[in-house]
Amino acid sequence: MSVEASGPVIIITGTPGTGKSTHAQRLVEESPVPLQHINVGDWVKEKGWYEEFDNEWQSYTADEDKLIDELEPIVAGGGVILDWHTCDAFPERWADLVVVLRCDHSQLWKRLEKRNYPLKKIQENNEAEIMQVVLEEARESYPPEIVVELKSESAEDLEANIARIVDWIVVWKKERASGA
Repeated sequence: MSVEASGPVIIITGTPGTGKSTHAQRLVEESPVPLQHINVGDWVKEKGWYEEFDNEWQSYTADEDKLIDELEPIVAGGGVILDWHTCDAFPERWADLVVVLRCDHSQLWKRLEKRNYPLKKIQENNEAEIMQVVLEEARESYPPEIVVELKSESAEDLEANIARIVDWIVVWKKERASGA
């Protein structure tokens, strides 16, 4: 990101049900710099940035080219949290920090059941969590020093994670101010 950015670009990713939106909202509230939370999945639906709706999986297939084109000017200004279940669609140059939230698969199963996900979707997401699919995507798509894996299983984890990310933002801000 450019030195002129008003705030960092933070990607919060993880298997559905790991707490991405909850983390993003809390971060908006507690960040020392203004941040805009973009729930990418919601934007894809609301703005029609999708190719189709998959009835079997009960989800939209994002038009990634359209998505990136539309997000580019927003992200260029900085101060954005991108909240999505995948991260490899976002250009490497966008991210200052990539947070991958992780959750024990049995707890994740219960969370997805509460959302009334179809059984097949629950099974697929649980397998993805067990196999660390999102974490591996992040590690393959971004420099290792900006990818952070955080446990997201309890209120205590949420508090610790937010405190850690806020501390990171403080350092990011100081580095920008000193020209580092």
